[in-house]
Amino acid sequence: MSYGVGDAVPRGRYLRAVIAVCLVVVLLAAALVAAIGSLNRDLYSAGGFVRQYLTALAAHDTDTALALPGAEPTDAELEAAGLPQDLPRTLLRPSVLGSITDIELVSDEPSSAATGIGQKSQHTVVYDFTLDGAKTSMEFTVKRLGTVAGLFSTWGFATSPLAVLQVTVLHDAGFTVNGLTLDTRAHAAADAPATFSNQGAYLAFAPTVYDVSHDSSLLTAPVQSVPVVTSGATDITVDAMPNDTFTEQVQTKLNEYLDECATQQVLQPSSCPFGIEIDDRVTSAPVWSIAEYPEVALTGGDSSFDMPDTIGQAHIVVDVQSLYDGDRTTRDEDVPFSLGISVTIQPDGALAIQLR
Repeated sequence: MSYGVGDAVPRGRYLRAVIAVCLVVVLLAAALVAAIGSLNRDLYSAGGFVRQYLTALAAHDTDTALALPGAEPTDAELEAAGLPQDLPRTLLRPSVLGSITDIELVSDEPSSAATGIGQKSQHTVVYDFTLDGAKTSMEFTVKRLGTVAGLFSTWGFATSPLAVLQVTVLHDAGFTVNGLTLDTRAHAAADAPATFSNQGAYLAFAPTVYDVSHDSSLLTAPVQSVPVVTSGATDITVDAMPNDTFTEQVQTKLNEYLDECATQQVLQPSSCPFGIEIDDRVTSAPVWSIAEYPEVALTGGDSSFDMPDTIGQAHIVVDVQSLYDGDRTTRDEDVPFSLGISVTIQPDGALAIQLR
């Protein structure tokens, strides 16, 4: 049997078609492999996983950030770090978050060259970003959880990126963080005794800048900006001190007390910080006035605001007769005295002043 020219033409066309199809398949396979590799390097990489977290925080999408595997610390993590469990979630809200921009991957490296059978590989991921206008960075530890359809890697945080703000409020219980006012006693035990200074711990996002302060009718603590770019505990102390209104009220009450003392026409006014001893015969009722009031300046003590012993000047006018020669004179002079006080704020907001 022999083939003619007419048979060779279709055969050649068939071979060329097969080759073309094979090339297309190879190219598609190569493109698919490249696409899978690219997705695993970017979107489905350890660095891509962390970028999802940072992007969610930048968008104030707290639900997405918290839904990522390992984002919230476990009780075991908190216990290992010596932190309390069942922490308030008050700060895990969008309104508390600041600004995160210019997110840029710095490094994405395996934590170790080898892992044992059954262990998940861990990566250390570092990102640069601008946090409320300041350039900074944060390190994350993530672990490989498995794959999707055997192709795409899945990841989770090996260590939660959330922070724990441990806030100590000196001389009060309340503080303000990023515009949100909190009371450290809100989560204390019902039978916990009232204390002069108080502490509270709160779950919080990192990275974020927390502006912490205190501003009430009588106490003030200046704003301190605390950039939190590490997971775990961050300690913050809020020193709530008497403001001008507080000091003026104490000064007024102190002056009124001293003025009341000055109405007593005796050499030693009762329950008062000033007085005088005169050896000669007193021939008129002593007249007291206050020449210089002690200037109130308060510091925070263990259980009250304290004014240390402070000098003042009382003034006395009194007639006397010498026991030696009978001469009559008028004592018209300043009498220095020293006075210290302790001040506490009552539950109704009134000031209680105690002499020291």
